[in-house]
Amino acid sequence: MRSRLAILALVVATANVVLIFAEQTPIESPTELVRQTVSNEIRSNNDGAKFIFRDYRETPRGSQTKLIAETRDGTAGLLVAVDGKPLTPEERQAEEARLDGLVQNPAELRKKQKAEREDTDRTTRIMKALPEAFLYWPDGPETGSEGVGKPGDELLRLSFRPNPKYNPPTHTEQVLTAMSGYILIDTNLHRIAKIDGTLFKEVGFGWGILGHLDKGGRFVVQQGTVGDDRWEVTRMDLSFTGKELFFKKLVIKSKETFTDFHPAPPDLTFAQAVELLKKQQAELAENSQQNGPDNHDPH
Repeated sequence: MRSRLAILALVVATANVVLIFAEQTPIESPTELVRQTVSNEIRSNNDGAKFIFRDYRETPRGSQTKLIAETRDGTAGLLVAVDGKPLTPEERQAEEARLDGLVQNPAELRKKQKAEREDTDRTTRIMKALPEAFLYWPDGPETGSEGVGKPGDELLRLSFRPNPKYNPPTHTEQVLTAMSGYILIDTNLHRIAKIDGTLFKEVGFGWGILGHLDKGGRFVVQQGTVGDDRWEVTRMDLSFTGKELFFKKLVIKSKETFTDFHPAPPDLTFAQAVELLKKQQAELAENSQQNGPDNHDPH
């Protein structure tokens, strides 16, 4: 789950203006506020807590619903519905066989773990750059709501634009030079509740691929409290076009929501998570048969 903060972190912002907070709150520079918030996001891992939850994703090709389990060995995901319809028995069997293949093939599982570690490494590198990458200015308070911060708590809205003095060290950070928008911060907990960013110009990118993202690309990422006041990403909307390898068209368009969070057992392994997900899949299929397809709610 934390790997999703790679996208969240991609456009987090900071500031170089003086901000006066609410009455009885000390004066603190926006740069220092975001520096502390970024530092907290990097080290925060919900005290090691992991979750099982539902991932509903819409794209121009349709929708998918997955059950996700965070484990000590990485993230396991099981597809349970396509376009609002439960999988057929044959599709269920194929999906379970895919996960079983990962469990039975340590080399493939290690490859998956490596990709997740690389996502985390990119996130950390970008997050650490944020205090120098952007300029911010205060844009008023907002109130936390379901999926955006802690409901009822006050959030600080900061608009942002690139810092012209910032020189990105690699292609990974290059995207920060072309993004503007706003960020919502819980100033008491030093957590990021929402980021809304738009590319105001074409920008090149790296990550092992030479290409660019077009002007007008936009993303929205939300974090909120789940369970016992722990924070997780609850929504992620992406809309980008561009080119990779200079000629292959790149299209990233999706809306993703994460709901129904439940604590995962401590020290859950990938193999154990697969069995848990299979059990939940079977229960969903049984409920669907009992209630009928018209009453099925995949997300």
